[in-house]
Amino acid sequence: MIKPLLPRHKLVVVPAGEAFKTLESCEQIWNAMTDAGLDRHALAINIGGGVIGDMGGFCAAVYKRGIRFIQVPTTLLSQVDASVGGKLGIDFHGLKNHLGVFTMPETVLIDPAFLETLPVHELRSGFAEIVKHCLIADAEKWEQIRKIDFENQDFPDLIGHSVGIKSKIVTEDPKEKGLRKILNFGHTLGHAVETHFLGKPKRLLHGEAVAVGMLMEAFLSLQRKMITKALFLQIEEFLFTVYGVVEIDAEDVEPIVALTRQDKKNLGRDVRFSLLDGPGSCTFDVSVTPAEMKKAIAYYRKG
Repeated sequence: MIKPLLPRHKLVVVPAGEAFKTLESCEQIWNAMTDAGLDRHALAINIGGGVIGDMGGFCAAVYKRGIRFIQVPTTLLSQVDASVGGKLGIDFHGLKNHLGVFTMPETVLIDPAFLETLPVHELRSGFAEIVKHCLIADAEKWEQIRKIDFENQDFPDLIGHSVGIKSKIVTEDPKEKGLRKILNFGHTLGHAVETHFLGKPKRLLHGEAVAVGMLMEAFLSLQRKMITKALFLQIEEFLFTVYGVVEIDAEDVEPIVALTRQDKKNLGRDVRFSLLDGPGSCTFDVSVTPAEMKKAIAYYRKG
């Protein structure tokens, strides 16, 4: 599909999965680039999901102090989220996206035809970011999607909608100094849950973990009286219907809360959240205590 259109090139294949989004994989990529004699005028084309986009872009951004790169996202998750905004990074010592840079690609090429290659659980993972964009920025779209079964969602339309929302936010705040932080709704506890289960048999896809995080963080919003109970119950019903309930044991709670201390939005020891403050609206830099987090996790565990 793409190969016949390319000039002479070097193909680098990286194993699939978050477990390979590491410095070791970057070394393999940089070695391949070096062995191929690529100079600063080279162009990297990252074809794959979010891991490839994040890691391939990161490798391009630091190779010889930066070469150009193009993102060709092939999963729903990467099309609506990872490919947009110039956030690039890798995991480090089990901490998600702990190392990274902000560098914009030359362009992003999105084709919904790639979705036909995806299993249902990958589509469901990407859909979580679509739900997030609606909840933080478009109440009317949230009302629309929550009334439609997952299988009947119009994904080409939703891809354009999500890219539009994220692009607008990123243009206003490219380095995540303020407004862009609202894109992290569901991600403080979501990333902690994802990281905790990374090395376990019941490893979660990114979107599955974000769905968990969105429900927990919507609960925090409710507890702070930032959203109505009616909105919270809508979110709860929809997320449980699409994603079910992830089993979180009592012994998982403390490690999950501890992992939030590594979140990049934090200020010192203060764990900062982005929380909903109405339908289609979100605020950021909300300080949340460990006790509040534990209460949110306890609510989720009841299912």
